[in-house]
Amino acid sequence: MSLHIHTIRPAKGSKFAPKVVGRGSASGLGTTAGRGGKGQTARSGGSAGMVRRGFKFQLQSTPKLRGFASLQKKPAEVYLSDLENKFKDGDLVNLASLKEKDLINEVAKSAKVLSTGELTKKLVLEGIVCTAGAAAKIKAVGGEIK
Repeated sequence: MSLHIHTIRPAKGSKFAPKVVGRGSASGLGTTAGRGGKGQTARSGGSAGMVRRGFKFQLQSTPKLRGFASLQKKPAEVYLSDLENKFKDGDLVNLASLKEKDLINEVAKSAKVLSTGELTKKLVLEGIVCTAGAAAKIKAVGGEIK
């Protein structure tokens, strides 16, 4: 067979008959011919009955919140100067004692000691996180961190 322009055929299976659409509602593709409706206005009573008055404006006025918000709460911050003022020499400092002396909120789940201020008393910290500077100051006066 010779190769001429009138003998060229497409590859088998590459061509198919187009979908016959829009031939009555019984065909399953009537009225809109498979192209979908035109949104809210295509529904019965769609102009005012489907959307609550003011709902569109409410959606527009909702701000787009960017970024990421962590679900883990930050620990309550306590200064060394607060520990100096509220505790006596040799006292045990834990979450309950900090709440008792109103240094942190009642609902706080954890606390962190920051190195702001000076400390002269030996304190024993239990179950509380410290910054490196605060830990150094506590250990320098003979305190202990458990």
